Amino acid sequence: MEALILEKDGAMPRHGRYPAELRERAVRMVLEHEHEYGSQWEAICSVAEKLGPTAETVRLWLRQAERDTGRSPGPTSDDLAELKRLKRENAELRRANDMAGSGGGFLRGGARPPVEEVIRFIDEHKDRRSGTLVWGIEPIAKTLGIAPATYHAAKTRPPSARATRDAELRPVIARIHKENFAVYGADKMWSHLNNVEGIRVARCTVERLMRQMGLSGVRRGRSWIKTTISDDGAARPADLVDRDFCVTAPNRLWLADLTYVKTHAGWVYVAFIIDAYSRMIVGWQASRSLRTDLAIDALEMAVFNRRRQGADLTGLVHHSDMGSQYLSIRYSQRLADNGVVASVGSRGDCLLTGQSDSLVAA
Repeated sequence: MEALILEKDGAMPRHGRYPAELRERAVRMVLEHEHEYGSQWEAICSVAEKLGPTAETVRLWLRQAERDTGRSPGPTSDDLAELKRLKRENAELRRANDMAGSGGGFLRGGARPPVEEVIRFIDEHKDRRSGTLVWGIEPIAKTLGIAPATYHAAKTRPPSARATRDAELRPVIARIHKENFAVYGADKMWSHLNNVEGIRVARCTVERLMRQMGLSGVRRGRSWIKTTISDDGAARPADLVDRDFCVTAPNRLWLADLTYVKTHAGWVYVAFIIDAYSRMIVGWQASRSLRTDLAIDALEMAVFNRRRQGADLTGLVHHSDMGSQYLSIRYSQRLADNGVVASVGSRGDCLLTGQSDSLVAA
């Protein structure tokens, strides 16, 4: 038998992971001394008794060694190790996919979420399971791209000076906002805190906290105007341009549109007509209201200017969006009286061509 045989009193424990050297020795001893016993199983039992593992464990080692050397069919040790690795990776991927699915909009593309949100997400999901795997702190942190030490540090360190200050200001801001009927915005809230409450605080801090708390002031009026008011059920001329604004001569295609500008006196609206060939504004008119006469006056100026130059406007295509000013009976009649053919595109068609923008800027 083997010269160096472990005594039974010093044998390896029957439970636990056995070293590779012990497995190799057991297999070698069985193969070398099998002929000394009546059967292979008797040799296996003798070796197991001397080395410590159970006889069944030694038998499994022997069968695996026969597969590794090609003496019997079956997966080798390398195949089993690769299969184990793939199973582990598959389990990790399932766990990562479960994290992404439960994160919803949190785990989206782009920049990494703030550390506070990551910490809160880990606290809520660290004990969840994906099959046999627990999510855990380290796997979640790895998936979210932060170090586990960052999570542990955030849970143990005291609140920062900014966090402490924010916690003091939030209830004060909420109280002032409620006491003043929820009309205070960031400017008035900042002024009230500094001048009335005697709390020195920066305006940007007030704005940030109000935004986080979902608080805002009352806004007077609005900063935009709807110039195209259409009736989808009304009949309208066909689109004869189909966004092809290239023409070979003047007075072949006119583009009409409305715009507006905010002044100290209020909103001022401007109607203008552009010749698509020369990109020249041939007619325009300004008004304090969006009346139909605003667009008609711009059309009358364009017709007068070109007729004065001897131009023939018969067959000219007048293209506009579906605004009610351009679809009115009076405007359509003026076009027909001058032999101009009406064409109507989608809402904002003329403005989006880029033609009108460059001319207005000029």
